[in-house]
Amino acid sequence: MLKGSKVGLRARHEDDIPVLRAELYEDVVTASRAEGRPWRPITPGAKDAPFVVDETDPGYTPFSAVDLETGTLVGTAGLWGIDTHHRSAHIGLGLLPSARGKGYGTDMIAVLCHYGFVVRGLNRLQAETLSDNIAMLRSAERNGFTREGVLRSSAWVLGAFMDEVVLGLLAQDFPGKR
Repeated sequence: MLKGSKVGLRARHEDDIPVLRAELYEDVVTASRAEGRPWRPITPGAKDAPFVVDETDPGYTPFSAVDLETGTLVGTAGLWGIDTHHRSAHIGLGLLPSARGKGYGTDMIAVLCHYGFVVRGLNRLQAETLSDNIAMLRSAERNGFTREGVLRSSAWVLGAFMDEVVLGLLAQDFPGKR
């Protein structure tokens, strides 16, 4: 398990999947804002369902996030689009509703950065988020990410186009080097 100050990132357990699915994916508004594709109902037990880990995909490393004190599941995090040639990846995370506003997101990003830069030897991490996702923007910036641009009207979310903010962090600029 990778540990931050509040949160641990560990392998996804089978019993995490129903919780993540119920609290993150079945909430159509939350899922629509987080995904880059339209929400659709998914049959329970589907092999390609959200949060089911595909061990054969080298470009995606998913984690379940747990509270270090209690071991309680608080969300999901991961690196995706891992490019070993350019030594870059994207970060993503999702917090269960009961875990929001407690500093887990900032800590999750720090742990993902440690994993990406120190463990994987990557040089660049990138995050994309909707421009009104203030919590993600602040959490990323607290970890040294820089706003690199705005993709105007690039995300179709529940009947409207929204701007996305692109943030980036280079290994040399990561303040949490351990």
